[in-house]
Amino acid sequence: MSRIGSRLSTYKRTGKTALVSFVTAGDPSVATTVPALHALVRGGVDILELGVPFSDPEAEGPVIQKSSERALANGVNLVAVLDMVRDFRQTDTNTPVLMMGYFNSLLHLGPEHLVKNAVEAGVDGVIIVNLPPEEATDIQPVFAAAELDLVFLIAPTTTEARARSIVSVAGGFIYYVSLKGVTGAQHLKVETVRKEVLRVQSYTALPVMVGFGVKDPQDAQRIAAYADGVVVGSALVRTMEALQSSEGQIPGALEAQVRKLRDAMDESDQDQRE
Repeated sequence: MSRIGSRLSTYKRTGKTALVSFVTAGDPSVATTVPALHALVRGGVDILELGVPFSDPEAEGPVIQKSSERALANGVNLVAVLDMVRDFRQTDTNTPVLMMGYFNSLLHLGPEHLVKNAVEAGVDGVIIVNLPPEEATDIQPVFAAAELDLVFLIAPTTTEARARSIVSVAGGFIYYVSLKGVTGAQHLKVETVRKEVLRVQSYTALPVMVGFGVKDPQDAQRIAAYADGVVVGSALVRTMEALQSSEGQIPGALEAQVRKLRDAMDESDQDQRE
């Protein structure tokens, strides 16, 4: 079992909702990324999602698109991202780390190459945003053999038949996209999302995390009432963008930001237990 599976199994037993954070590797600079990851953990993040910059990140809104542009301008590629994970692992061997990216940037050298190098660096799972489940049947065994979780997304437009095929090849958890749109959208409909998450939970034992559109502690608290985890990305990337001219302030700002999210989620978890 991967670090992701082990942590989420523990949380399931104890009634804790996982907090997952997303930042783009190399944004606003290469030197900023690893200190930012450690700050996120100090603030209460349970699983780190590290974006591999890509020139055409089709699922991302403008905030994360721009972060990819800045990271690419800094020369960041898959090799550099894996080096950042290795650096992070020098002092943190417990926190699960996911890489999130697109088919071209992750699999251009083949799944065996990706899996071998990711595992050696200390990566626990991979999200390939534009990988259809039909094209995952050949590579999924390669990931499973290395205990590297291949995480899939389910959207509001996904039919039940297709969702069932997705969960059959998924590992780690299911990433439920909370809205029809791109990351960072501002129109999260919590009650609608709740019904869809409960539906997905009814036919998979995998934890279901909710992301895309979670922007503040209030959103996180409401989602924590029914989901297994909450994913926050654009709100964090926006904080880093605002402080790119004073990078030394980024770790402290991120730690404080996610602490508010974690506190709100813990309050929700406590309410569910009472």
